[in-house]
Amino acid sequence: MLDFLNEANWWCLLLLLFLAFLLGRFLSRRALKKKYKKALDECERENAMLKNASNEKANSTFSNPGNGIKAVKTRGHGGVAVTNGGEMPTLNFDSFGKADASQKDDLKLISGIGPFIEEKLNSIGIYTFDQISKFTTEDIDTVTTLIQFFPGRIERDKWTKQAKKLKDK
Repeated sequence: MLDFLNEANWWCLLLLLFLAFLLGRFLSRRALKKKYKKALDECERENAMLKNASNEKANSTFSNPGNGIKAVKTRGHGGVAVTNGGEMPTLNFDSFGKADASQKDDLKLISGIGPFIEEKLNSIGIYTFDQISKFTTEDIDTVTTLIQFFPGRIERDKWTKQAKKLKDK
């Protein structure tokens, strides 16, 4: 008889543990549902606010003359390139000189220029360290627009200084 009571106690204990497990699982799922529902509602609210926002604000140009960093819209809807007034600016090769592929330097030696940007620079006629070392502010703005690169990045990475050092080597 004593063995039967011990066995019954074990079964009761096992049943209680199983019920506790089920209750915990049910309550945790319910709490997670509430948490994610709240986050989903917040996202939907923000999406609605963004859709209602004026497109003029989203398409504006930001310029901060204090530190010289400019943000210019370069892509429109669907990734289509946007140009100023419908025409692309042209480089003033008189200010920094012309070069061709036979004179090409390894522009990837400049920090901030990778294979992709080097290819873009070459496509607009920039092949040498000498050319980059002679860039003026206007040239930098034009190059940034033409290669559709991050505005202000050329100045921050100091391409002209790096090019001068590499040119002298």
